[in-house]
Amino acid sequence: MSKVIVVGGGAAGMMAAIFAARNGNDVSIYEKNEKLGKKLFITGKGRCNITNAADMDILFDSVMSNRKFLYSAFYSFTNQDVIEFFEQLGCKTKVERGNRVFPVSDKSSDVIGAMKRELNRLGVAIQLNCQVERIVVENGKAEGIYIKGKKEKICCDKLIIATGGLSYPTTGSTGDGYRFAEAIGHTITELSPSLVPFEIKEPYVKELQGLSLRNVNLTVKAGVKEIYHEFGEMLFTHYGVSGPVVLSASPYVVPYIGKKELTIAVDLKPALTEEQLDARILRDFEQVKNKQYKNSLDQLLPRKMIPVIISLSEIDPEKKVNFITKEERRKLVSQMKHFEFHVKGIRDYKEAIITKGGIKVKEIDPGTMESKKASGVYFVGEVLDLDALTGGFNLQIAWSTAFLAGNAV
Repeated sequence: MSKVIVVGGGAAGMMAAIFAARNGNDVSIYEKNEKLGKKLFITGKGRCNITNAADMDILFDSVMSNRKFLYSAFYSFTNQDVIEFFEQLGCKTKVERGNRVFPVSDKSSDVIGAMKRELNRLGVAIQLNCQVERIVVENGKAEGIYIKGKKEKICCDKLIIATGGLSYPTTGSTGDGYRFAEAIGHTITELSPSLVPFEIKEPYVKELQGLSLRNVNLTVKAGVKEIYHEFGEMLFTHYGVSGPVVLSASPYVVPYIGKKELTIAVDLKPALTEEQLDARILRDFEQVKNKQYKNSLDQLLPRKMIPVIISLSEIDPEKKVNFITKEERRKLVSQMKHFEFHVKGIRDYKEAIITKGGIKVKEIDPGTMESKKASGVYFVGEVLDLDALTGGFNLQIAWSTAFLAGNAV
């Protein structure tokens, strides 16, 4: 039986502790917050998108960085294994649009509660409000940790680092794991926020603040090259745009920021061709032929969007619709099929779901998550240079890597 210390009580930390304890080890979790699973609590807007039930090839395709490294992890603890794991702990699950898996209750607290009950059943010691200041590695081997404000070393045989990245720092993700890793000789790749909203250059975006658009096509170009295209939901904010299709675009967009002009085009009516949309507008205009243009688009567009589209179409808002020319109508169609704006930058880690970059995976054993720099030290979850799209894929990375480390100690 080994004495195992898990640093970090988030998704990966709790999962690693459970499997380490199931293997008969003496396990302790050291968590800097006042409770476990603080970031897990807010994932999926508080509903906790546990995993994605898609086929394995989609799972791998949804990983943006170092997908080959995850081969052993994903096949050792699959998405179906994750679902079964939570079902066995009494947390019933359901599959929603896009194969996203949620607890039936729609409460992330039920996911955390199920894991806490299992930790307690297994006798895992949970040390809250304990910030690990540094890890101790001597002669290339894990020896223990020092807690902030305490002088004595806490000894261990094995050390699992599950401290997360830099995203949502209020949940405790402040990059501690990168510091620990560098101290034992690991390389940290370039770090940046990911799955993050965009700031937009055009001032009219502020007029759209709070407007949510469903069933739109969003295309992003870097210069003339199309780098992303997706159908779904987006949201306008006081600084720019957010929502599922925008967050999913961010891993593709971040490498081009500051290097190329980034244009976002939104097709507001993807179900209609330009000809069909023109015919639809003509029908609408027929019904309100004596109205002014500014009062004629209620059936076509959300109210907040009408003044912006009117302005961009360059048609006189006071003009009666029966005097609008075919050429003017074409401009309106074009604005609705190609509503364009430009990316100024991305929001910071406070609003990023995950961190892109981390510990270089070539320095980690993919079958156990053990450091190649120090025996008995394991790194799991977001602290590694692994990231994926939205939809439960990043939590799957956390669960799978934690499973390997927990079983290896």
